Amino acid sequence: MAEINHYTTLGLPESATQAQIKQAYRQLAKQLHPDSRHPAASHEQITGLNAAYEVLGNPSNRQQYDRYRAFQPGRADRSWRQRTADMQSQYQQQRQAARAADSQLDRWLQTVYAPIDRLISKIVDPLSAEVRSLSADPFDDELMADFQAYLEDCREQLETAQRQFKSMANPPTVAGVAANLYYCLNQLEDGIEEMERFTYCYEESYLHTGQELFRISVGLRQEARAGMGAFA
Repeated sequence: MAEINHYTTLGLPESATQAQIKQAYRQLAKQLHPDSRHPAASHEQITGLNAAYEVLGNPSNRQQYDRYRAFQPGRADRSWRQRTADMQSQYQQQRQAARAADSQLDRWLQTVYAPIDRLISKIVDPLSAEVRSLSADPFDDELMADFQAYLEDCREQLETAQRQFKSMANPPTVAGVAANLYYCLNQLEDGIEEMERFTYCYEESYLHTGQELFRISVGLRQEARAGMGAFA
């Protein structure tokens, strides 16, 4: 196996200044980074480049490296080769962890967030029309039956959303979004209960409280959506 030469990695002579080393590293980092579109980009090359700069970019490390090269020819880079291997392994582990996190986030969005957001719409969107229809005559049995049917449907949609929320742990990156969803569902549950009380006793304060709780839930849903903007 060929010996690693950090100066060769950076394309510089051993007489290069620290400024030249820094400039060469920056130029090569742009070209070799795996997320760039440069044809020479690769994980292995950027790892080797980072290892070279860790040594040569630090004057103290560079002096030690140069001493090894001067007094132990042929063996100078062995300790640095191990450092390169360690850095490559660490980099690959970080990339794998990032890919796993992205995959977990995608699953959560598809199986938890998106279905719950749709269910919330089915609960809150019809409320204004339902209340307006009932207000024509709250003591009309048919109108009240329609409103009760709406609340029963809300209850079913909510229970489905709550089960969906518990079906998968939320990724740490969306903890704030998940918290807003959780409190949104809680407000909806309380709001449905308040409006159900109204259907038993016709006390309008229960209806008004239920509407206010739905309004709060809509605000929490908007905050959750705003939090999701970072992942759009």
